[in-house]
Amino acid sequence: MRSFFKSPTGDRPLTALILLLCGTFVLAMQDSFIKDISVQTSYWQFQALRAAGNMSIAITLAIVGGGLYLLKPLRAGAVYFRAALMTICMLCFFGAAPYLTLTQMAAGLYTYPLFVSILAGPVLGEKVGAWRLGALVLGIIGAALVLSPWQDNFSLLQCLPIAAGFFYALNILVIRRACRFENTLAMVFSVAVAFFFSGTLGITVLSIFPFPETVQQAAPFVAIGWPVVAWIVVGTAAVTSMLNFLGNMCLSRAYQTADSSWLVPLDFSYLLFAAFWGQVMFDTWPTRNALIGMVFIAAAGVTTGWRESVQRKRSNRMR
Repeated sequence: MRSFFKSPTGDRPLTALILLLCGTFVLAMQDSFIKDISVQTSYWQFQALRAAGNMSIAITLAIVGGGLYLLKPLRAGAVYFRAALMTICMLCFFGAAPYLTLTQMAAGLYTYPLFVSILAGPVLGEKVGAWRLGALVLGIIGAALVLSPWQDNFSLLQCLPIAAGFFYALNILVIRRACRFENTLAMVFSVAVAFFFSGTLGITVLSIFPFPETVQQAAPFVAIGWPVVAWIVVGTAAVTSMLNFLGNMCLSRAYQTADSSWLVPLDFSYLLFAAFWGQVMFDTWPTRNALIGMVFIAAAGVTTGWRESVQRKRSNRMR
């Protein structure tokens, strides 16, 4: 088990490919389970229960892997700031889960490479050239096709996953700038702590200062603190906690064992798996416009990832 936390000894593209596909498949499965259970719980209750499971897993792995020191970040401020961004990201991503399809949620989240491109200039000082701008336009068109704001049934709730994509992009930029050398287990544990804190805070506030009955009936998932808990909710929280850990560990290990330029295009397999689980769990399939939009979003993300790889190689040659 201790070797699991050590750095890889070399590149293994095939192993990385398998790990990445497993990770995106598992995370899409997790998200479908959370959407399915959202009608029986509240966001705050489920967040607290799942985060408690995540913290328990992290502590157990740390003890088995060498000691609790593995949970201590090198730069606690940056790591927990990144955890706060992920907390907001997940609130935006799952906040409207009862009202959106899994495809809409996935497509909104995966606009994050576009926000990375926009913010890379002011945050990291990177140049935003024609390729990034072209990818940005492509991604905007794709997002518009998925959201279809011209349709009568359009709701502003459909924009929440795009807001999640924005905060996920901020999380990536913080990792690049301040968390590159952090232990993966410490990063995962910090997010679990932030999730647990936000969940218990939401439960406490909404229990003391509840929303009016009309608001609770209109948006029970986010407007209720602690509904009557069912065993199915506890069981699903435990299962999704394990899936979340497994998926994120697979992705982390994948990016440690192969060049990111090889893996970034395959990361968008999450969109395909989200469509698959949407069909399996909810008998829904993306519309033609949504499918085209997902292709555009994926193409924009792949273009952005490829261009960043090219620029990184040029920079390395100049050193």
